[in-house]
Amino acid sequence: MEGQTQVVYEDGDLLVLSKPSGWVTTKERVGEKNPTVEEWLFSRVEKGLPRNGIVHRLDKGTSGLLLVSKNDKCLEILKGFFKKRQVKKRYLAMVGGEVSFDGVMEVPIGRTVFGKFGVKVEGKMSRSEFVLLKKYKKDGRIYSLVEVNLKTGRTHQIRVHFSYLGWPVLGDVIYGGEKITINRPFLHAYKVEFKHPRSGKELVFELELPKELERVLEDYEEI
Repeated sequence: MEGQTQVVYEDGDLLVLSKPSGWVTTKERVGEKNPTVEEWLFSRVEKGLPRNGIVHRLDKGTSGLLLVSKNDKCLEILKGFFKKRQVKKRYLAMVGGEVSFDGVMEVPIGRTVFGKFGVKVEGKMSRSEFVLLKKYKKDGRIYSLVEVNLKTGRTHQIRVHFSYLGWPVLGDVIYGGEKITINRPFLHAYKVEFKHPRSGKELVFELELPKELERVLEDYEEI
């Protein structure tokens, strides 16, 4: 785990946070030992908001941008934006193998075993669009850095999609990714775009790769 949750943007209605890897978004079980964004927010937002105003989630191992409402009205509007897919979320992921095309992954995802998900006919439809950014090599193997435009927000969606395609996310040993020097997936929510729920102004936020992922990249040669 690297760093603390930090505020990227704040006004009277909402917060945009930078969540580090290792932090859990919401407290899911009694005795949770990892730091949670939900607890961190307890003294910052209007009391009584569900999940202390958290609108969406990031996996424990995923770093990046997270939206939080500070009042009930904003919460309902932001939830509506997500439901209508009016919030654009983009991720950076380093995957094993040579991604040979830009494309779209659209398959149903459902729970397979406890804590794990996979492609299942009876699951909920999921959609990810991806673009190859760079290729790398190490020890005779090829790796790819991709940008993923998340169109739906299913649990473990990006990790499941790229594992299914045969390009598992580095560090994501649960879904077949090879181990790296840090205990986390190489997955970072680096960009979010949405309209302010009160003013309607278009907001765009970007977040650089955390230093721990930059250090991982130093072990690979760009090609």
